[in-house]
Amino acid sequence: MKTIFTLLFVLTIGVTAQAQDTKSDIKVETVEMTIVASTANENSVARLYKFKNSKIKKALSFTTKRNKAKLA
Repeated sequence: MKTIFTLLFVLTIGVTAQAQDTKSDIKVETVEMTIVASTANENSVARLYKFKNSKIKKALSFTTKRNKAKLA
């Protein structure tokens, strides 16, 4: 009984999905964009690090006095 209801449910969902009327008249508006060349010369310096997270790794690798090993 459960399988019959499940089968009928799946079939009704499939039939209603195929019965949807889709419009194929979709119009797309085109937008024309122009390219503007920038003539301003900006001399800014950017730092390049060899590793991606070098600042974060340096900050997380701090040591305290309690981290050092003690001789007994």
